[in-house]
Amino acid sequence: MSQFGNIENSLSGHLMKTYVKSALVAVHLDGPARRLRDALYSGLHGASGRGSPFWQSETSKCRARLAPYCSGCGVDLGPGGDPITPHAIRVDLPQPYSHVGTLPVQLRGKAENLYWFRDGVLDFVYSSHLLEDYPDTEAVLREWLRVLKPRGNLIIFCPDEQVYRKHCDATGQTYNTHHVHSDFSLDFVKRILDRMGQTEVLHETPLTDVYSWELVCRKKPDASMESSR
Repeated sequence: MSQFGNIENSLSGHLMKTYVKSALVAVHLDGPARRLRDALYSGLHGASGRGSPFWQSETSKCRARLAPYCSGCGVDLGPGGDPITPHAIRVDLPQPYSHVGTLPVQLRGKAENLYWFRDGVLDFVYSSHLLEDYPDTEAVLREWLRVLKPRGNLIIFCPDEQVYRKHCDATGQTYNTHHVHSDFSLDFVKRILDRMGQTEVLHETPLTDVYSWELVCRKKPDASMESSR
């Protein structure tokens, strides 16, 4: 192809981009289009480094720190195909909310009702960016603690809602409308756990990975007595 042909193609491509941008602005879709572009770039860029076609999972950000607390027999609630450890039992919706990995669902159901398990049978319960979606946080935590053995680990990785909202405003990242509590944070969850009196804190970080926090609690040996009162 001649030099003039290259210039012609370049001009044609530029004019097309200008036309599309003008059309989007005219119908007030330029903002959503830009956010979609940024989200696609972010997701595909993160995936390309792992040789995977999936979005980067929140769990992938904290795995190195939190996987050591997930030993023995336990569950990952809502992993979206990317569990915290390969041996974690994958509990998810029949049609998972997110698709961030390749591993299939093993137990299909809801994380607030772990009816497959008797009281005190699991070594760990892990959940990433899920607890913030429930109106009754305490009821969900009680169910997760119910299935834990005494001295079992409850591992939670979640967003700080106010920091997350500011991040979405600043970057154009699409806001997750499933979030229920405007004041959801590490302190929010710790106050509930303190009131329940069934756990002791092993590890906590109030802010990490831009907008998240993490908490690891151990179920007290006498927690079963507390929960039955």
